[in-house]
Amino acid sequence: MSDELFQKKAEFLSWCIEEYAAEKNLNGRDVANLFSQKKVLDFLGEHYDILHTQGKAYIIETIEDFIKTEGE
Repeated sequence: MSDELFQKKAEFLSWCIEEYAAEKNLNGRDVANLFSQKKVLDFLGEHYDILHTQGKAYIIETIEDFIKTEGE
């Protein structure tokens, strides 16, 4: 993976954490821990090519669906 792609993915993951935290009225650290426990960061990284082109509402909904599915 190129340094540029790595940087873009890192920025996207950070954006997802912050946007999810704002949407759910949580702090970033709690969301980062949740994402780590539920392997959301792995999921987002694996699907970066598609997800980074989508809107905020779609990404938040996708994260919520993933967490629900992984929590079962």
